[in-house]
Amino acid sequence: MPVVPLIEIAAVLPARGALIGLDLGTKTIGVAVSDPDRRVAAPVATIMRRRFTLDAQRILALAAERRALAYVLGLPVNMDGSEGPRAQATRAFARNFAKLTELPIGLWDERLSTAAVERALIAADLSRAKRKAVIDQHAATYILQGALDRLAGLAAR
Repeated sequence: MPVVPLIEIAAVLPARGALIGLDLGTKTIGVAVSDPDRRVAAPVATIMRRRFTLDAQRILALAAERRALAYVLGLPVNMDGSEGPRAQATRAFARNFAKLTELPIGLWDERLSTAAVERALIAADLSRAKRKAVIDQHAATYILQGALDRLAGLAAR
């Protein structure tokens, strides 16, 4: 299945089943998962990026363990709505990853997700070292929760 905006995969998803959220960074990939009813996102792991093949295998394994039905990939759009080099790199990752899975991949605007998570972790009084260890998976959780809320809004129509 091609890589599409999140709202386009809503029509092909069954009513229940987990989704995997991904926050792609240059050095790490944050991973989150939803519950089968798609109400709550939770952090799963931070993958240290090595090579695409190894990173993809780890993501596929996490999705299989959780019986995921689709992926939600954070798309780092600029504040003015344009797409810069990070968004292009994310789209390239998504295109390559789509060749390895039959599951749909939905793109979700992740503007300010890491900044919002960083503020929340600081408010929770986590040390810089502890924040660094969990920020990517929490950013993936933030992205996935936003997507879940949007999907719930579409289903309520």
